[in-house]
Amino acid sequence: MSARPFIRSRSDRMIAGVMGGIARRFGWSSNLLRVVFVLVSILSAGFPGILVYLILWLLMPDEGNLA
Repeated sequence: MSARPFIRSRSDRMIAGVMGGIARRFGWSSNLLRVVFVLVSILSAGFPGILVYLILWLLMPDEGNLA
């Protein structure tokens, strides 16, 4: 059983495909994951959601750029 890699989705993206890629990796609903991420980012002063998203955007390869 091979694990699916963390990649940004090209087909399920709102901004960069980070949440779509994570949702696909774990078999979750991407819209629900987006809502939870935004709520946690807004309601928690200790969770820098924008910074985490930007770091994931930089670290996760795009779906079409796997080499």
